[in-house]
Amino acid sequence: MDKGKKIIKYITDKDYRFAVNAAHGLYHSMSDEEYLKRMFKSIMGYDLDLDNPRTFNEKLNWLKLHDRKPIYTTMVDKYEAKSFIADRVGEKYVIPTLGVWERFEDINFEELPDQFVLKTTHDSGGVVVCKDKISFDTEKAKKIIKKSLKRKYYYLFREWPYKDVKPRIIAEKYLHDDVLYDLRDYKFFTFDGVAKALYITTNREVDRRTDFFDMDFKHLDIRDDDLNAIKPPQRPKRFEEMRDIAERISKGIPQLRVDFYEVNGEAYVGELTLFYSAGFVPFEPKEWDQKFGDWIKLPERDGGGIC
Repeated sequence: MDKGKKIIKYITDKDYRFAVNAAHGLYHSMSDEEYLKRMFKSIMGYDLDLDNPRTFNEKLNWLKLHDRKPIYTTMVDKYEAKSFIADRVGEKYVIPTLGVWERFEDINFEELPDQFVLKTTHDSGGVVVCKDKISFDTEKAKKIIKKSLKRKYYYLFREWPYKDVKPRIIAEKYLHDDVLYDLRDYKFFTFDGVAKALYITTNREVDRRTDFFDMDFKHLDIRDDDLNAIKPPQRPKRFEEMRDIAERISKGIPQLRVDFYEVNGEAYVGELTLFYSAGFVPFEPKEWDQKFGDWIKLPERDGGGIC
C-alpha cells in the first residue's frame, strides 16, 4: 500500500487508525480490556466476546485478562524460564546460557565462543545470531539489542506476563544440526497438560514455511501467515519425547505452546508461549479457530497462585 492510500485508509477506517496509533504507543493509559476489544476488531475483523468466548483467539484474550498467575512472568522471561523448565523436566532440555547482562556494553565478546546467539529476555524478535566472530557486525547487533531493550512489549498486545519481565540480554549456545542444516522449530500446542497439535517451521532463513500436524503426525490443512512446505517435513526422531516433555511442562496451564529444537539427536526447549500470535492468529481455514478454542477449558477468573 502506497503512502497516499495509507493516509486515506487512516482517515476513513477507524480500525486501521486504531492499529496505527497503537503501534505508536498512543493508548498506554487505556484499560487492557478496552484496548484488547479495539485491537481484536482491528486485526480479526469481528468483535471480541469476553462474556462467552468460543474461539481460540477469543479465549487467549480472555486468559490475558482473567488468568494471571505470577509464575507466567517467569515462564515468558527467556532467562528465568530456564530454571522453570529444568525444575519440571531436567537440565538436559535447557539450551546452555553463556552469559547474562543488563547493558550491551557489559558484554565481553572475547569470552564468548566463535558462535553464539544474543537475545533480550523480555521481548519478541530481539535476536542476533553470530556464526563467526571474525565477520560479526558488533555495531549492527548493538542497534538491534538496544532497540529491543527499550521496547515495552506488553503494551502492544497486552500480554500481561511481559509487563514485569526485567529487560536483560542473554547469550546462548549456537545450535546447528549436522544432518538437516536447517534449525527447525517444533511447536507443541498443549491444553492442561495434553498435547493436541504441533507445527513445524522450516527454511527459517530463506523462505519460511509452516506445517501443522496432529499427535498421530497426520498433516493438517491449516495455514497461518506462512505457506506450507512444498514437501512436508518428516516426523522428528524425538517426537514422542518432545510430546512428553511438553505435557509435563504444561500440566495445570489452560493453554501453552512449548517450542523445541531437535539438534543432532537431542531435544531442547526453545521457549514457552502463552499467547500464540498474541491471540490474533489468522487461521485458514477459519474453522480451526473454533477447533483450537474447543480444546481450551477456561479456569475460574483471577485464579492467582502458581501452577
